[in-house]
Amino acid sequence: MSRRRAACGVPTSASCAAPSGCFRIWYLGRAPRGSLSSLHRVCLSPVHRTLVGVPSKKNGLCSCCVSVPSPDASAARVMWTLVGRGWGCARALAPRATGAALLGAPNAAQGPRPAPSLGAAPESWATDRLYSSAEFKEKPDMSRFPVENIRNFSIVAHVDHGKSTLADRLLELTGTIDKTKNNKQVLDKLQVERERGITVKAQTASLFYNCEGKQYLLNLIDTPGHVDFSYEVSRSLSACQGVLLVVDANEGIQAQTVANFFLAFEAQLSVIPVINKIDLKNADPERVENQIEKVFDIPSDECIKISAKLGTNVESVLQAIIERIPPPKVHRKNPLRALVFDSTFDQYRGVIANVALFDGVVSKGDKIVSAHTQKTYEVNEVGVLNPNEQPTHKLYAGQVGYLIAGMKDVTEAQIGDTLYLHKQPVEPLPGFKSAKPMVFAGMYPLDQSEYNNLKSAIEKLTLNDSSVTVHRDSSLALGAGWRLGFLGLLHMEVFNQRLEQEYNASVILTTPTVPYKAVLSSSKLIKEHREKEITIINPAQFPDKSKVTEYLEPVVLGTIITPDEYTGKIMMLCEARRAVQKNMIFIDQNRVMLKYLFPLNEIVVDFYDSLKSLSSGYASFDYEDAGYQTAELVKMDILLNGNTVEELVTVVHKDKAHSIGKAICERLKDSLPRQLFEIAIQAAIGSKVIARETVKAYRKNVLAKCYGGDITRKMKLLKRQAEGKKKLRKIGNVEVPKDAFIKVLKTQSSK
Repeated sequence: MSRRRAACGVPTSASCAAPSGCFRIWYLGRAPRGSLSSLHRVCLSPVHRTLVGVPSKKNGLCSCCVSVPSPDASAARVMWTLVGRGWGCARALAPRATGAALLGAPNAAQGPRPAPSLGAAPESWATDRLYSSAEFKEKPDMSRFPVENIRNFSIVAHVDHGKSTLADRLLELTGTIDKTKNNKQVLDKLQVERERGITVKAQTASLFYNCEGKQYLLNLIDTPGHVDFSYEVSRSLSACQGVLLVVDANEGIQAQTVANFFLAFEAQLSVIPVINKIDLKNADPERVENQIEKVFDIPSDECIKISAKLGTNVESVLQAIIERIPPPKVHRKNPLRALVFDSTFDQYRGVIANVALFDGVVSKGDKIVSAHTQKTYEVNEVGVLNPNEQPTHKLYAGQVGYLIAGMKDVTEAQIGDTLYLHKQPVEPLPGFKSAKPMVFAGMYPLDQSEYNNLKSAIEKLTLNDSSVTVHRDSSLALGAGWRLGFLGLLHMEVFNQRLEQEYNASVILTTPTVPYKAVLSSSKLIKEHREKEITIINPAQFPDKSKVTEYLEPVVLGTIITPDEYTGKIMMLCEARRAVQKNMIFIDQNRVMLKYLFPLNEIVVDFYDSLKSLSSGYASFDYEDAGYQTAELVKMDILLNGNTVEELVTVVHKDKAHSIGKAICERLKDSLPRQLFEIAIQAAIGSKVIARETVKAYRKNVLAKCYGGDITRKMKLLKRQAEGKKKLRKIGNVEVPKDAFIKVLKTQSSK
């Protein structure tokens, strides 16, 4: 319960021997007392947000005073600061500094120091005031960064070439983070990124850098390196004017290095080549320089040689960013135009949108409109990521930051949306080309009672990962669920892992498939589907051969970079996957670049693993969409005692149908529980069975009571048992348990 104190903090009825200088305060509850010989009386002041202690005597301690050990019993004052919760209603305490050091204890010549009072001017107690970084940190003034002092850039590279390590060093050099040994992958904030050691989400950080007397604002975006997250890279480049292309001095140019360079080249961005890991024993920067010059036509003298791990020569990277990357071409006097290039969902604050401002200014309190939904919002907070959220008064054109505007529904924040001021409409920015899913998989909750929770989790996660497409789906065995589209198998695994870690959701994932197309034959079917060419993402909906003129399968143009001693093995692997060779270039004396046209369904599951095994881990692989081609495709059904299991239906190439069907039947045989009747597991194309396995029935030994006697007696008993089994098989229903489904599907995707 609250009690009001007199000017010294002691009830007016009590006596107090304390000197003047206490405050009239509100105090909640009773604080604990210590039994130490050196004691201070401490009063909690909401004005100062500090604890001010004065030497106490053994008598006259009021109930709001706290007994604490004195760092210096002879000091006139001691200051303690709030550090979190404790004591129930009161706060836990920790020493900040002794009064003599922090407050300047009065000496004999000066006389006693006057105490601050509630009515005093702020200057009189400014020295007694402490600010916590969370509540009272001064907001940076973003107007002091003119457009010509702003640089927006991304770091792009192949997997594990040192992007995140370089980002850590840049953050340290500019004073954004403290220099400690624990600075490893500072911008990789997701648990899945820490566990796997890869970047899966592009992260933004604003760096303040002083160069030749000028203050520069450097907006850095650290991007993923794996081909499955290339959509993150392409979106990040839209907010930049230049890139740092990082290449490993030991491994040289890899497949994703080539892909990322051409993404930047097509966007007409300035490219700064950075050769990293020059401290390694086998590093050969000169060889890598020659590769860069030959493949990308960038002069070798433009390459910057660094070691991001040791921090060697990283300062020259900052100099190159300022000198070689142009400032953004924007107009601050025009009406606001902001591009939403990323967003996350906060349970309490709603949608947090990452925005790049192309025109105008935005500040707290502004009314903004979404070009996508036409809804109006009031801006609650704007700021920069430094690398954590740092609120500011305003954001100006050319800057990259975050914006919170009370969007409570995840569908309201569309990546690629344009925000503008209310009653000042502008032409929307082009936005982003929507991601094209390469792999589809069914996702179902383990228990149907968790459907709504899983739906909410998927909506929030797809807000943060906009490259995932979602379609509702249902299954007889697994219930209601969704058909999700991903950019690759790793993307699917990471999405599933994030669902489990961030939203505690357990799901069943079906076999990954690719989107096929079918050209319809009759005008009646064309009228029914409203198009001649239909796309099939669920194998169960694959049309019969009699209804179509031809089937089309997706193909990709794959790039493989490998040491030349593995070329023969890799060519044999590609031919076994129905690939067609398009090109072969030697990029130096030891490395070769192969280009193949692959059917997507041949590489989606296990091609990457096989490639790494054959090349002892040295080969790298990247692919891009190359349209569709005609193919002899068949729909393969899995039958249990003649009944089709819809969840295990797959679309395969005619030449590989037998081997795939046999493998699925064998896995089902090991997974299905035995029944009192025989179970026939069959793989069939139409009415033709191409593979079969049998689960034997449990059977009683009906001949146990026969000890000798005529053979006809035994035959009669066996015949009666066989008739019973036959009858039971007709009425018996085989239900595949969920754990058997999971086992078959997991084994299939890991093969």
